[in-house]
Amino acid sequence: MDEQLFVKPNVVIEPLIDHWYAWSHLVSPATAAMNIKGRHLKIMNSYIQAPQIHAAAVKNPKMKGGPFMDLEGQKIDEVKKLRDFTLENRSDMIELADAINELDAMLKDNANGYSLDPLYEKVPDILKGYVELTYDLNNNPSFRFFESLMYRSKFYDEKSQSIALWITDNDERPFCLSTPRVDDKDVLHLDIPFNSDGIDQLSKMKRNAGSYEDIKKKLGVKSDDEEFFRSLFTKEKPLPYEKYKGDKIRMRYFGHASILIETPETSILIDPIISYYGYQTDVSRYSDVDLPDEIDYVLITHNHQDHILLETLLPLRHKIKNLVIPRSNNGFLQDPSLRLMFKHIGFNNIIEIEEMQKIQFDDCTITGIPFVGEHSDLNIQAKICFHVETGGNTMLFVADSCNIESKLYEHIWKEIGNVDVFFLGMECDGAPLTWLYGPLLSEELSRDKDGSRRLAGSNFERGKALVNIFNPKEVYVYAMGQEPWLEFISSIKYTPESNPIVASNKLIDYCKNENLIAERLFGEKELLYEKTLQNT
Repeated sequence: MDEQLFVKPNVVIEPLIDHWYAWSHLVSPATAAMNIKGRHLKIMNSYIQAPQIHAAAVKNPKMKGGPFMDLEGQKIDEVKKLRDFTLENRSDMIELADAINELDAMLKDNANGYSLDPLYEKVPDILKGYVELTYDLNNNPSFRFFESLMYRSKFYDEKSQSIALWITDNDERPFCLSTPRVDDKDVLHLDIPFNSDGIDQLSKMKRNAGSYEDIKKKLGVKSDDEEFFRSLFTKEKPLPYEKYKGDKIRMRYFGHASILIETPETSILIDPIISYYGYQTDVSRYSDVDLPDEIDYVLITHNHQDHILLETLLPLRHKIKNLVIPRSNNGFLQDPSLRLMFKHIGFNNIIEIEEMQKIQFDDCTITGIPFVGEHSDLNIQAKICFHVETGGNTMLFVADSCNIESKLYEHIWKEIGNVDVFFLGMECDGAPLTWLYGPLLSEELSRDKDGSRRLAGSNFERGKALVNIFNPKEVYVYAMGQEPWLEFISSIKYTPESNPIVASNKLIDYCKNENLIAERLFGEKELLYEKTLQNT
């Protein structure tokens, strides 16, 4: 008989690219090539040569988040196999990375303010027709990709994409940028592309029973894997979702920068990173069972792996009516198009929003707000903050934006006025530029320069200035990466003496002394606000 089953609540649907944890820079062709050459192969070769050094490094808190595989010095043969597979089957991508570096060097040597037309002959053959050569107004040479064509070329290969299915009972995982998912008897790999509607069908079965035979066929499960695959399902119904029917505006904090805003008519989810449910934990949390059956708007603030988490977004895809993303500086290596990335992994409901642009519906207005800092001074436009106005309440979510120049926010205040509720990220140390963007650099950056250009949010003084500009009634520090289910993404683990904790404590104390409600969010939090008037 064809069983009607549910996916167990603690089944992880983990997206992979060539067995590495999938994030946006591994989807976009040019950044993927640079990460394969400049990150993956380097780490694999290093591990094969000295696995015990890696094993020791991952146990050292000071080395947390570094380029070290967390495989306990084991599985060397599996890593060799993955390295050899990469060299053989991703040779086009390695060649692309070499060509990008060659192009960059050629422009530095030959572009001297004269016309760039003759230099097109010197563009590496595999890049011909895929790049445009440019100057900025100070005659500094650069180039941009015709990214839409790159996605149609051999450099975008859906066959590199897969999902891993497994059952979790805790928050522990190796740091995602440094450790690939090698063969494991407790993990089932399925070679399906991210745009497969099989992922949607599987994800729906977490809440609604579906045909086991249909999903098995849809995902192409082999007979040898069927016993394990069947173990991921249950006849037990999950807790029913209760739609919010209250007369207030409800906001729920899901951890990190994830906030769900709900009224009986509308739901808005910001930067979703949702913890899995189904195992005992010391940290109270909301999970995917607490999300609506339909989410009207998902808002993405910026293109970092702790704000665009494909592991959360792909299983939510069938619920998302509108995906709102910042418009990017299309075609530049450091700033790949989010629209193209999401389109090619199966999202067809994408809205790009610009600075100070509004989206209006029912009694709600969403406004894109400029986002500065936290990107190591790179020219990156795929970043935006959000001002949300609903039921007479105003909320400002600035994510990791760093208040480098308060005059910017004074100009913004003249447009939006005071806000009722203010959410600010204060991870004010931040990793150096090369931690995330190193594989994209064609030349090594000196340690002192690298250390000065950090992925850092606002400190106390900069946060205080923002509070004084927008005069909120409530202030919440969030996006700190503290939750245990974030550690494998952010590699952050604070102590009471950590600078971001000290700085955010100072801001909270300052706000309380000013008779404001203030708190650093952790785990889960529910906030309710009276509707005072309808937007006009």
